[in-house]
Amino acid sequence: PVVSSTPVTPGDEPPLKTPWESLVPPEDLAGWKILGGTARFRVEDSVVIGQTTTGSPNTWLTTDRQFGDFELEYEFPCDTSLNSGVQIRSEARGGSARGFQVEIDVDDKRKRFWSAGLYEEGDRGWIDDLKDNPEARAAHKPLDWNHVRVMAVGAHMQTWLNGVPAAEVFDTRRLSGFIGLQVHGVGNRKEPLEIRWRGLRIRDLGSHYWSPMTLPPQNG
Repeated sequence: PVVSSTPVTPGDEPPLKTPWESLVPPEDLAGWKILGGTARFRVEDSVVIGQTTTGSPNTWLTTDRQFGDFELEYEFPCDTSLNSGVQIRSEARGGSARGFQVEIDVDDKRKRFWSAGLYEEGDRGWIDDLKDNPEARAAHKPLDWNHVRVMAVGAHMQTWLNGVPAAEVFDTRRLSGFIGLQVHGVGNRKEPLEIRWRGLRIRDLGSHYWSPMTLPPQNG
C-alpha cells in the first residue's frame, strides 16, 4: 500500500491550500550544493545561470532538501549546442546524480526537441521520450523562454511544455529525492555555453512511501 502524509492520491490535483514557494537559490547558493563536475552556477536577478567549463563532466546544482510529491514550475532558454535538464526524485551516487530528469533538449541540428520528456539519469535512460508526441515537440521554442510544469504524486508523474502535455509515467521505483539543475559536459570545448532558469517555484505535497501490510488469514 501507499501511505501519504497529505490528503492526495495519484492523479489528484494539489490541494488549493498548499502554497507555492520560491525554489530560486540565494546568491550564495546556501541550501544547495554542487555535484559532479566543475560547471559554474550563479544567480542574477532571480535567474539561475549555469555555464559550462572545459573538460568537465555533467554538473548539478542540487537542493539539500528532499521532495516527494510536488508541483514544480520553471522557465528556461538553453544554448542550442548544449543539453541540460532538471533532476527530480534523485540521489547522489558515485559523484553523479541518479534519478529522474525532466529533459531540456534544444539541439537545433538534431531537431529532436524532447524537452519535458522523462529520462532516468544513471540508470534506465529514457522512460518517456517525445518521439510519439508531435504536439509537445512542436510546442518547443528553441531560442526563447520555455515554460515547464511537473506534477509528481505517488507513482504518477506528468510534465507539460508551454501548456502542452508532454510526458506521463507511472513508476514506483523512486518516490523522493533532491531537485537538481544540470549543466551537461561539453568535452574539450573552450567556448562557454549557458543554460538559464527563472520562475523556479514548487508546491510541496508531502510524500508517499511503501509500507508493509499484514494480510489476514484466508480460509481455504
